[in-house]
Amino acid sequence: MRWTPSTLNGSSHSSINPMPTVQSLLQLRISNIRIPVSHHINLQAKVCEQFHIDPSSISDFKILRQAIDARRKSNICYDYQVSLTVSEHYSYLLNNSNVTLQKEASPMQYPHWNHPHRPVIVGFGPAGMFAALYLARCQARPIIIERGEKIEQRKQTVANFLSSKTLQPDSNVQFGEGGAGTFSDGKLNTNVHSEHNTFVLKEFYLHGANEDVTYLQNPHVGTDYLEKVVRNIRLEIESLGGEFHFNTRFLGFKKDNNKLNVQCEPSLDIHTQHLFLGIGHSARDTIRSLYQQGVPMEAKGFSMGVRIEHPQALINKIQYGNATHLLPPATYKGAVHLPERSVYTFCMCPGGTVMASTSDPETIVTNGMSERNRNKVNANSAILVNVRPEDFLLHSPLDGISYQEYYEKEAFRIAGDYRAPGNLMKEFLRQDIAKGHRSITPSYPHGLVYSDFSRCLPDYVVSSLRESLPLFNRKMNGFTHPDAVLTGIESRSSSPVRILRNADRMSDIKCLYPIGEGAGYAGGIMSAAIDGLKSAIVALKPS
Repeated sequence: MRWTPSTLNGSSHSSINPMPTVQSLLQLRISNIRIPVSHHINLQAKVCEQFHIDPSSISDFKILRQAIDARRKSNICYDYQVSLTVSEHYSYLLNNSNVTLQKEASPMQYPHWNHPHRPVIVGFGPAGMFAALYLARCQARPIIIERGEKIEQRKQTVANFLSSKTLQPDSNVQFGEGGAGTFSDGKLNTNVHSEHNTFVLKEFYLHGANEDVTYLQNPHVGTDYLEKVVRNIRLEIESLGGEFHFNTRFLGFKKDNNKLNVQCEPSLDIHTQHLFLGIGHSARDTIRSLYQQGVPMEAKGFSMGVRIEHPQALINKIQYGNATHLLPPATYKGAVHLPERSVYTFCMCPGGTVMASTSDPETIVTNGMSERNRNKVNANSAILVNVRPEDFLLHSPLDGISYQEYYEKEAFRIAGDYRAPGNLMKEFLRQDIAKGHRSITPSYPHGLVYSDFSRCLPDYVVSSLRESLPLFNRKMNGFTHPDAVLTGIESRSSSPVRILRNADRMSDIKCLYPIGEGAGYAGGIMSAAIDGLKSAIVALKPS
């Protein structure tokens, strides 16, 4: 049995031997604690030994970060950062470059909502969810409009589509409580450096995710746990006076002096001075309606490509060498910069499946999904090529939406009946078409039709993929396994539109707050959650 953080008395956080209150205490952050993955060592004991600390003098011990350093396959290590509380006697440890004072983050402040109208939030994905949670704690009693179903019903609706191909346009993998991320791996890593990162991660944990999301280098919730997290956040908001309207389409708004009259179907009569738009990147009808109503927006770059599937065992071997039995399912992340384009991996799902993720009839959209245990046979990841506005912009900021739609419809036309276009690595690199899968069974639920991707993706995307894949293989030997499965198309990694906002995070249309992925300000669960939260905080500040 390999060593895991549970060696710490069953928890990453333990209170041990409370210190007498008469002593002055220091809270220390200690970094660069390395433990070979093959060693069965208690982490706290390791810290005490390495830094000559009497175990009885520690009153609090917590993991802040756990990473895997696999750069040397012969010596793969866990790399930890921890915090602990000790007596002032140990202040000399601050002379060590790996030891600093731990500064606790300032607690979130929840000022009382003092506006005459309740805030309205459109969309209950990560951006809308964290805006609503914050506002509810400020006693604002937010009103949430969601076109899809509650997670309990949505889960069954998605299952019906995966089994019988019956698509519900308003409740599916893209739309419904929790947003598109609910049927994904639930990755909580982000390149956004924000003071609110720790807050968001802790809220995921407090609402049902495993505690390790608060300290893993690449935390993930898992789609099976996301269902519970989303429901628990909704229940807290309701307990604080929040009001939900599921299966309700946001149609637009009318200006009414210093407020907006929100229009929905079925009909609702709501006036607000704070309308938060967390509509998601697939709400194309809503974006078009907002544009017609004069909401300022611009075209934005996005990406297109395919999903690639390998056996998870192969990825483990590439990343971990002979230590695969000691470690969790391996991930990867990479990028190749060609003379004209960038190609990169996105939303890598270890031990997962390729999802049928369309929200529009007779279109094909793929995405990846993993459960908490990541225990499926295959690993998958998007391989994406950047698409610039000059590739599609003709007359309108909405041209990127039309560009996506065209290729998604072509993918459906090629394969039909919600099957997806596919190919194998060997044939794709040779500009040929495979006759069927070989050693790797595709996980896409509706089956593949082996095809030429140039029929459903722009030529520059196909040529960039073909040029970049051997370069990825130089970094991860085995990546171009001849039987690796390519499934198309991946077209919704981000929004092709940005709804413009000012420094106060408000649109030129007063009272309107565009937030999250659909507004063009995020690219994943964490960044969307932080964006929604920050806009809600700004709304509470005195004008």
